Amino acid sequence: MPRVEEMVYPRRRERFEDRRKERADRKLLDDFFDHPTLLTISGLISSGAFQQLDFPVATGKEGGVFRASSEDGFRAVKVYRIGNSSYRRLPAYALDELRRETSLHNFTSLIVAWTRREHTLLGRLVEAGVRVPRPYAHRRNVLVMEYLGDHDGPAPRLLDAPLDDPAGAWASVRAQIRKLTLTARLVHGDLSPYNTLWFDGGPVLIDVAQAVAIDHPAAYPLLERDLENFAAFFRRRGVEAEVDDLLREAAALIPDPAPRGLR
Repeated sequence: MPRVEEMVYPRRRERFEDRRKERADRKLLDDFFDHPTLLTISGLISSGAFQQLDFPVATGKEGGVFRASSEDGFRAVKVYRIGNSSYRRLPAYALDELRRETSLHNFTSLIVAWTRREHTLLGRLVEAGVRVPRPYAHRRNVLVMEYLGDHDGPAPRLLDAPLDDPAGAWASVRAQIRKLTLTARLVHGDLSPYNTLWFDGGPVLIDVAQAVAIDHPAAYPLLERDLENFAAFFRRRGVEAEVDDLLREAAALIPDPAPRGLR
């Protein structure tokens, strides 16, 4: 039953909800949209990359993804936080390529290089036939990509998706990792059901900026870890998920692969 105050002053609760929403929106603006980032987004809008930001889809320590409207549908706009100290904890293998482009002590240039790298790798993976969001544009710390979802919301993570056929889903995941490794010659390095989306009946790999070439010294143990992350997930769903055959195929391409269990 409503409280007396709400019955007598029904707008009081509405004003409270409005203020709470305003505070949440203000925090979101403060977290992601400093003045240079707002200028970057304005430039992307002016260039026709999209028309407006609609709402946040996901937020994390490094950044957030927003749905945006464009002339021909929706876009996903990824905004990396500038000056985020979490980049200090990136593993050495993820920073190897960036050392050639920028100082690792300059957070702004590091994040700009990281954004550019994700855009480049997404394009490479699309060409290799790997299911990833198609990249459309990037500028400074903002990346514009294909939006995976519909009017009702974004595609779920594999972790949260209802799987009618877990064995078939495992086969689909294996097929994407095989293309990633054997065709694109890359190892994701941080792949799991948490950062894989389930869209149109199949997996879509995301967050690819830390991927390394298959001849990188860390490639084999990283691939092993990626595969085991998925295998454990599907085993809990009754699938006999094995990874040795994929590791053997990869080992044929990786010079002196590290022994199993190396981290």
